[in-house]
Amino acid sequence: MATATMRYYQHISSNGDLVPDWTTKEVSTGTTIMAVEYDGGVVIGADSRTTTGAYIANRVTDKLTPIHDRIFCCRSGSAADTQAIADAVTYQLGFHSIELDEAPLVQTAASLFRQSCYRYREELMAGIIVAGWDKRRGGQVYTVPVGGMLVRQPVSVGGSGSTYIYGYMDAHYRSGMNQQECLDLTASALSLAMHRDGSSGGVVRLAAISEHGLERSVILGNQLPRFSSA
Repeated sequence: MATATMRYYQHISSNGDLVPDWTTKEVSTGTTIMAVEYDGGVVIGADSRTTTGAYIANRVTDKLTPIHDRIFCCRSGSAADTQAIADAVTYQLGFHSIELDEAPLVQTAASLFRQSCYRYREELMAGIIVAGWDKRRGGQVYTVPVGGMLVRQPVSVGGSGSTYIYGYMDAHYRSGMNQQECLDLTASALSLAMHRDGSSGGVVRLAAISEHGLERSVILGNQLPRFSSA
């Protein structure tokens, strides 16, 4: 069999059939995720492609995961790992909110993510961006990269597509942007990453979180900003 064909097969099954390599690969949200603070809230966004090796397992995954009413996380890495951590933090934060009898802080949610990612750093592959609004500190963005570090940043990008847009963000992000400017910047940056990164694609999902609640939107693939005619 030609080498080009054999590339996509990892082993031969017990009955002699060739087995595609993606059947043994980890389901991954190899992705582009992003969050930006503005005066009064945050904007978060992500692409929607989930891959299993070179195979696209899901074209319209929702990687913007609600943790509480005004707290979300963006997930990158292993889909199973990030979903498990998000479920655990949602459960813990719900009890914490009941004990306080008030909405939890965004920093508390981020700290719970950090604890899980650090405690199981040898077993998990999870990069998380936690973003939301609370009455104490307003809009906040926290980054929890693989390994369990925690840092607050006014803007954060993550996932496999992030390497393509650091320069774009350096050139176009500025402090003091309003909500619409942050939405436009996020949509443009994600579109650029999706155009270059083979593990990012699908649609762009956006959300704006503020004191007034949550506003979500979706930009379909044929409506995304284009940076070239290719």
